[in-house]
Amino acid sequence: MVTPVNPPPLDRASPPPPTAAGPRPVSALPEGVRLRVLRLVHGDPRAAAELAARLTEQQAAGLDPLPTDPAELAPEVLSAHRREIRTLPDDTRLLLLLAAADQYPVATHAFLRAVAAARLDTRPLEAAETAGIAHATVGGVGFRDAWTRIAVYETAAPDDRRDVHRLLARVLHDEAERPRRSWHRGAGALGPSGRLAAELTASAARARRAGDPPLAAALTERAALLSPDPRDRSRLLAHAASDAWHAGSPDRARTLAARTHTEPLTALLTLRTGPAAEAFDALVAGAARSARPEAPGREPAGEPGARPAPVAAVPAAAPVPAAGHLLARAAEAAVYTGDLRRCREAVAVARGLDIVPPGLLGGIVAAVDGRYEDARDLLEATAGRCGPGGDPTDLLHAGIAALMLGDHTRAATATVRSAAAARARGVTDAVSQAMEFRAYADFWTGRPRAAEATALDALRQAYTTGQDNGACHLQAALAMFAALTGDGDLCRERAAAARSHALTHGLGLPAALAQWALAFLDLGAGRFDAAATRLRALAASGPGHGHRAIRHLATPHYVEAAVRTDDTRIARAAHADYDRWARAVGSPDDLALSARCRALLTPGADAVEHYRTALDLHADGTRAFERARTELLFGSALRRLRHRAEARDRLHSALEAFESFGAPYCAAGARAELRALGAPAGPARATESPAVRLTAQQMLVARMAADGATNREIAARLALSPRTIDHHLRGVFTRLGIRSRIELVRLLAETEG
Repeated sequence: MVTPVNPPPLDRASPPPPTAAGPRPVSALPEGVRLRVLRLVHGDPRAAAELAARLTEQQAAGLDPLPTDPAELAPEVLSAHRREIRTLPDDTRLLLLLAAADQYPVATHAFLRAVAAARLDTRPLEAAETAGIAHATVGGVGFRDAWTRIAVYETAAPDDRRDVHRLLARVLHDEAERPRRSWHRGAGALGPSGRLAAELTASAARARRAGDPPLAAALTERAALLSPDPRDRSRLLAHAASDAWHAGSPDRARTLAARTHTEPLTALLTLRTGPAAEAFDALVAGAARSARPEAPGREPAGEPGARPAPVAAVPAAAPVPAAGHLLARAAEAAVYTGDLRRCREAVAVARGLDIVPPGLLGGIVAAVDGRYEDARDLLEATAGRCGPGGDPTDLLHAGIAALMLGDHTRAATATVRSAAAARARGVTDAVSQAMEFRAYADFWTGRPRAAEATALDALRQAYTTGQDNGACHLQAALAMFAALTGDGDLCRERAAAARSHALTHGLGLPAALAQWALAFLDLGAGRFDAAATRLRALAASGPGHGHRAIRHLATPHYVEAAVRTDDTRIARAAHADYDRWARAVGSPDDLALSARCRALLTPGADAVEHYRTALDLHADGTRAFERARTELLFGSALRRLRHRAEARDRLHSALEAFESFGAPYCAAGARAELRALGAPAGPARATESPAVRLTAQQMLVARMAADGATNREIAARLALSPRTIDHHLRGVFTRLGIRSRIELVRLLAETEG
């Protein structure tokens, strides 16, 4: 008996019933789940509400993948559309089916050629236009919405679907159209076929080389369905899962990966979505296994995060991802957890397998061990591999290494190139990760608005592509940006969101960064005791709760808070270690901050020369915001020493910088010092444009509000609560001196028109 090919996808199951507690509103879902729900249902609010009500508790919490088959997503919405399609004449439905098969899930743009080849009459499309279901376009047919197109395809009989796929395959002649021709040939097949599976596999490899993971995923999954060999089927599903992940379809990827039973692939997905410690253990174990000959019966896996090998060239007993790739990912997992001692374990495994450990991994281990000169050399070698056109992962690691070395200019270059390389290869999942670290480079070099905008964009991408751990890291980074701009409510909201996810997934890096953001908020507001307490707690936090690198980066702020509270014993020891690292790497910014710490820890007039040294070093660095903080602290010290003229110059310079950064707490501190000198501080410049007077987030909210979006609509787009949007708008009105949205529309039109 022949097995049909057009039946349900591989993961189809009976839709779960609504939860016992009643319908679950879309707004009640976690941000990541909510955004993925909206994407899966093509933004249709009715379908989103139906899907949200049907999710299991595990799916609603983001622990299990969401359904991806249309019949599971919103069966009631689909049923209503299908009833509408059935009212159309048969010849109209045939034309619509041909158009639907031509557009999704693989766009082939062959409708008009197929119509001409089959000598079909297009006049029946008028019935669809009259019903408002579809309309004729220059290239073929435009559907009213995505669900109408899906309903057209789902309503057709299997024989009719196969016929239109075969017709489309016949008219795709060009060599460049081979992958799409293979898709239609596979979709038009009657049952399993090794020949067609091989053709689809080769076409998937071609699509992969062309940087088209969505097409590669569709082709490879179809090849798995057609393959008569169970071993080949499992291998192909693993590659389809990898392609789906690269294409930004996390739920499809996780569903397919679960059917392959390949531990390395599952571990690589866990690294982005689950407990990082579990991912680390599985990745190290997978690296050890991958370096040995493949054991009989084991199935290989593709690797999310590295460019997949062409599937056509992979035999049934192909190896799992190279041990070096898995160890590099293990290093990322160790960094996320904050348990940097695990990096030693990964290095030991690498040496046991006679593999040179990745440079970033070796540099981290050397830094953890206190071998700062060795760490510098290893990180410098990694940071040097940031030329254009490289591998996205290599460029990302170069950017991280540059950040660790305090070379923010090179970090920005490497991360921008990483994102560009990922986009060029169609590796959607890697883009947001590169943007995570680009945001740091922008932030430290005095571009907080650019950093915030980059992080907001990356946050949405991370949530949409299922990278919840990356989204957690970005929430923590945005908490730090909010602390700088003095937005206490937003800082606390972002920090709470980051810490909630971080602590349940053992992510020490974002947990520590969120704690630092709260401490910085306290420091800027003059709550020195609270800041010092938070930073001391950060130093004592273990893996999964804290992070040595964040503790190290926060040392200058801890020293400042400790000096203000007259408790410098621990701060002096922290500064000594910070100074050792600064001297080893030779970063002007780190050396400047070390000199500032020394000035703070030195009483009386002896501190002046240390401040001057710090400012001289800042002149060769890129951390403009920290330079302004150094000027503020120096100006305060000069005022107490009665060096009034120089104090006034330093404080005015700091005030101007803080106002340009949009850092009101720090600006208020500079004004207070100027008032203590009896010098005019001057108000914030009310004549500046809104783009200068508002933070990046406030400006984004203001533009959306001026375009007519409601608070709830803005909240949905930015993955925030409506209450936070209301808070932002109040801040916008206050800073711009206006009282209504009408005035906001007028002001933006005048300044941006």
